[in-house]
Amino acid sequence: MKQKHVALLKALLEAPSPTGCEMAAANIVRSHLAPIADEIATDSMGSVQVRLNGSDREAVPAVMLAAHMDEIGLMVTYISDDGFLSVSAVGGVDAAILPGMRMDVHTQSKTLRGVVGRKPIHLIDADERKTVTPLDKMVIDLGLPADEVKKLVRIGDEITFGVGFEEFGADMAVSRAFDDKCGVWVAMRVMEKLAKGKRGSKGAAGGAGAAKSSRVQGRANKGDFIIAATTQEEIGTRGAMTSAYSVCPDVAIAFDVTHATDYPGIEKTKYGNIVCGGGPVIARGPNINPVVFDLLVAAAEREGIPYQIEAEPGVTGTDARAIQVTRGGIPCGLISVPLRYMHTPTEVVCLSDLNNAVRLIARFVSDLDENACFVPGIVSTSSDFQEKDVINMTETSKQQVQEKHDKAYEQATKDGMVAAGERGLDASAGAEKEALAMDDVTTVYEPAAEALEKTEIDGIGKEV
Repeated sequence: MKQKHVALLKALLEAPSPTGCEMAAANIVRSHLAPIADEIATDSMGSVQVRLNGSDREAVPAVMLAAHMDEIGLMVTYISDDGFLSVSAVGGVDAAILPGMRMDVHTQSKTLRGVVGRKPIHLIDADERKTVTPLDKMVIDLGLPADEVKKLVRIGDEITFGVGFEEFGADMAVSRAFDDKCGVWVAMRVMEKLAKGKRGSKGAAGGAGAAKSSRVQGRANKGDFIIAATTQEEIGTRGAMTSAYSVCPDVAIAFDVTHATDYPGIEKTKYGNIVCGGGPVIARGPNINPVVFDLLVAAAEREGIPYQIEAEPGVTGTDARAIQVTRGGIPCGLISVPLRYMHTPTEVVCLSDLNNAVRLIARFVSDLDENACFVPGIVSTSSDFQEKDVINMTETSKQQVQEKHDKAYEQATKDGMVAAGERGLDASAGAEKEALAMDDVTTVYEPAAEALEKTEIDGIGKEV
């Protein structure tokens, strides 16, 4: 990873952004992307939406990539007469890891260093040593006189772990808040690649040296690409709800971290086999649109990127849970990077996984075209799959499939089933023209006809 990219990652990770106070991270996103973005907006939740216009934005689906800026932390709930702070958790904080930790208390005027004290082992009874001290029994010591503490600190001030980013081992890095500010970094890097006309790592898709007035034509994204750096994910994916509603993309990808299972004590039979350095993780399950999943896998294979698949049999604990059910439903995928020791001050990732995630998403976005449809079971969207499935058909069979498709499309238009997959176009003459103006049978799909018409043509039953 280039040092300038490491510097950006470090800056994001060390910018204090506990849930509800994500302004420092948001400032980095806005300032870093301002030179290339076409539009930057920040909503009342604090989430930042950054738009990069596509070269064929009227025809090709708009993609939103969501990653949350907030990190877990603590909040001041009480200040004792002696100047010690009582605290409560913001997000999923494990009380067992806190004793002995250095903490940063973010006040209105400055950041104060504090420590989570604990009685020395000499003064702890044998039975007490075996138990975890509850969070409400812990205090933070600021090392200041009580009157000064009360002048500086207010109830509700937020607190983060007092540690930062460090590279170690073989291509590994440790920090607080990789969950999920590494995802914000990935999103920013994807936008930079697309703006330069790069699809993954395979070079330019357009003129990289285009003049400013025609810079859109030099980009790799044919449809609009929007980053949503979301807030308050750690307490219920709240920023994703409002961002998805206001952006209303045609398709979305949520990016987060997932549990690596490549260290002792983790049951692979229960949590799967997820390895740091094994590549980005593509989720599969009911929270994930199956067409988006297939296209992400296809993008990884075309780009030659190692990837892993994770089963998510229920609602994921990510921004995808909110995006999927926003408005009339937004087709959504989920990409993660393996993370060891989640929600601790020493979260660990492999840097190559981050780089490969950037390549994967850039390729997915740049491969989308005007034929994309994300309605499950209705139509396939990849021209590669189209061609291989019909290449051996006879001309008579192709004509039969064409006629069958025409009837199926007419019925689907009446039912309103295809309209959602046509990027909001009216299911009328315009949409019909888009769907049927084809040079050959590579846009004809038998499953669509079978699902809608429930008929078969002998000798053609070909699955795609």
